[in-house]
Amino acid sequence: MTDAREPAGRTGDPPARRAPGTPCWVSLMVRGLAATQAFYAELFDWEFRPGPQQLGPYVRALLGGREVAGIGQLPPDRHLPVAWTPYLASDDVDRTAAAVRSCGGTIGVGPLDAAEAGRMAIGSDPAGAVFGIWQAAAHAGTTLTGVPGTPAWNELMTYATTGVAAFYEYVFGHTRDAPVSADHDYVTLRVGGRPVAGIHGVGSALPRDRGPHWVTYFEAADVDASVERLIDLGGHVLRPVRDGSQGRVAMVADPEGARFALLQRPALG
Repeated sequence: MTDAREPAGRTGDPPARRAPGTPCWVSLMVRGLAATQAFYAELFDWEFRPGPQQLGPYVRALLGGREVAGIGQLPPDRHLPVAWTPYLASDDVDRTAAAVRSCGGTIGVGPLDAAEAGRMAIGSDPAGAVFGIWQAAAHAGTTLTGVPGTPAWNELMTYATTGVAAFYEYVFGHTRDAPVSADHDYVTLRVGGRPVAGIHGVGSALPRDRGPHWVTYFEAADVDASVERLIDLGGHVLRPVRDGSQGRVAMVADPEGARFALLQRPALG
């Protein structure tokens, strides 16, 4: 995350159906589903219930009975990276998938129906970063925000914002701010004037083992305590806790290597 991000709503419920281009869900595909559930249950106090099984075993994570994220199991014969994937809202996933292809991206899964929950696809942008597309039906996406254990922000780490930002602008209808500065290649994507995601061009600093990828930030009440807990549970610290204008942040990974960030916002008042 960067200081360029403006805070979105910190508490309360998001709309039942998001405007196109708005991040509405995050999902993690792993090899050990049971072990991963145990890790996030201890870290975020999540509980789980079964979700659509079109792509294999899948559960939805809940906080206080409210859905916040999904975790699925990778097929044993698929050598895919273990990673958190944000889903962006669409009114017509088939049309959005066609736009992805026409702009140099790819669609790796779908579009397909996820039972009565909605319709989805998984694609990648021209630089290779994977994202999801979600057309809501019975399942509108994350129904709780602004409390520890819920998604707070999504940020694309890529080589350069030029070109990639235009892709998301065309496919999802985002508007974007100008880069922060000549030496800080960061743009904020907006929907209806509201900041919804960021794109950070880091050039050669991008991890070679990951390539361009999205990072999800999760709220934490005490990021230092959360990092200690994560380490005790077998997770890893990729970038130590640091202070920024949006709060205290740490970049971490779960025991299978899925990267995410923990964010402790400053206290109000």
